[in-house]
Amino acid sequence: MRLPILVSFLIISSVEHAASQNAYIKLGQQAYIEGNFKTAITQLEKGRLIDSTNANALWMLGYSYYHSDNYVKSITAFTKEIAIEPADAHAYYYRAKAQFKLGTESQNPAEKEKYLLGAIIDFTKAITINPAEAKITSFYQNRGLAYRDYGSFRLQANTRFFDKGRCINAWKAGLADLQKVYDADRSRDDISALIDALKAKLDAVSGRH
Repeated sequence: MRLPILVSFLIISSVEHAASQNAYIKLGQQAYIEGNFKTAITQLEKGRLIDSTNANALWMLGYSYYHSDNYVKSITAFTKEIAIEPADAHAYYYRAKAQFKLGTESQNPAEKEKYLLGAIIDFTKAITINPAEAKITSFYQNRGLAYRDYGSFRLQANTRFFDKGRCINAWKAGLADLQKVYDADRSRDDISALIDALKAKLDAVSGRH
């Protein structure tokens, strides 16, 4: 009789775990849909303890952390989700946005370079995976801004990161991305202004006036 009792216990425990997981993830998903990201994080983290391989829960967790301004944990969650779903363009996109935020905010030159380059790489991956994305202009726009900021970072004098050539190359790549966005929608005066400002900077650095 002892073996059946043990087997029954294991089955019941498994069912209880599955039910708990569904409850946590459902609560987290509802909070996520409502934009209550703090609550979503609490519930999804509980669900993740039971099932760490639920890609949908990890995606919602990464997104919720991003909108709670916890960019480090957002990156961690999206990295785990990407390990499960390596062709998820939107996971790369939001991980890139989180890295871009950290790159622009960091006062540590090594960290700034790490995160800005990471953002550029992830935006590129997202574009490569899904070039037909309905919001592809957002991908290009954000990568263009990341190139712009990386170029400016590389132009900082008196640091080991100063590299005028890399600055120029980054700014040229940023201009190409922003031009794609403007070509897709000529009413984007904000993009036109960004292009003009970046061209002026590039001309000044390149010695063209």
